[in-house]
Amino acid sequence: MRPLEGLRVVSVEQAVAAPFCTSRLADAGAEVIKIERPEGDFARGYDDVARGQSSYFVWLNRGKQSRTLDLRAPEGRAALAELLGESDVLVQNLKRGALARLGFPFERLAQEFPKLITCSISGYGEGGPMADRKAYDLLVQAESGLCSITGGPEEPARVGISLVDIATGATAQSAVLEALIRRGVTGKGACISVSMFDVMADWLTVPLLNHEGGKSPKRVGLSHPSIAPYGVFTAQDGAQILISIQSDREWKKLCAQFLGAPELGSDPRFASNVARVENRAETDAVVAERFKALTGEQAMHALLQADVAVAQVNDMAGLARHPHLRRVSVETPNGPLSYPAPAPVWEGEPRAYGPVPGLAPLAETV
Repeated sequence: MRPLEGLRVVSVEQAVAAPFCTSRLADAGAEVIKIERPEGDFARGYDDVARGQSSYFVWLNRGKQSRTLDLRAPEGRAALAELLGESDVLVQNLKRGALARLGFPFERLAQEFPKLITCSISGYGEGGPMADRKAYDLLVQAESGLCSITGGPEEPARVGISLVDIATGATAQSAVLEALIRRGVTGKGACISVSMFDVMADWLTVPLLNHEGGKSPKRVGLSHPSIAPYGVFTAQDGAQILISIQSDREWKKLCAQFLGAPELGSDPRFASNVARVENRAETDAVVAERFKALTGEQAMHALLQADVAVAQVNDMAGLARHPHLRRVSVETPNGPLSYPAPAPVWEGEPRAYGPVPGLAPLAETV
């Protein structure tokens, strides 16, 4: 038995953030009923690379039931109200106030469904000067300042995945689970609001505190702004290898076993992380010189022997054939698809993942 079996989740959702949240609830056994417009979730049309289907949609909607409802019509709103009366959780990421305009203000939900847990996902929350703005992942990456610390020295960059949406969906999932635990004790529902901007601001606490402490972070590409050496080095044959030295003890070990220069471990220019960051160019130059004498294979072997934290700089082709990659197979309307498995592994409890739903015709709606 999966942890959330017996629970029903209704999700008036689209795009990425809310579907991420509810896909994880479905993985845990909840019955998730995805309410779509008659024309469907627009994320169904984001691309067509997954057997002619959207990669986003097949990733984030496994294990759900899809039902189309026109919530502008009285019969659609009546059907939603009937569903809510038989449900435990409502997740929605409509524009702020849209649910109320459809006849489901939070006050009504709390009064008519006191045990219902409502989780509303938006760009900027239910109040504040920007609450009515449209918000999508890259817009919030820019507005929150994330782009300012992402990329190389020359220009800011977008994080290469929908990080804001995914982080917001994961935050919403954890909030729903907290509310379910509390309801199990008190019998009380909840009204939760999660904003994309708040999630990113929380995640940006360390660079913000650095800025307010007088050390505003700079874009440093594949390096770490406050640790050295922590970045990419190129071997004799062009192989790129990223190493991370997290402590002064590790630095001494790197000097003795990889650089062959144990005296650098106590050199005042490099002996502490603060000194190494202040002398980053010189620190990196010492390490880079050693890499030039080794092939990628030789460097990896020597670094692992010295117990250095190390990674190859892979691309998607590298991930696709990575020996550590776990996969699951999921049924879709166009046939089975294999993609990365969810991270949690329940020892002795292998999981199967439900199919990706097609768009149910109106005649089949709840």
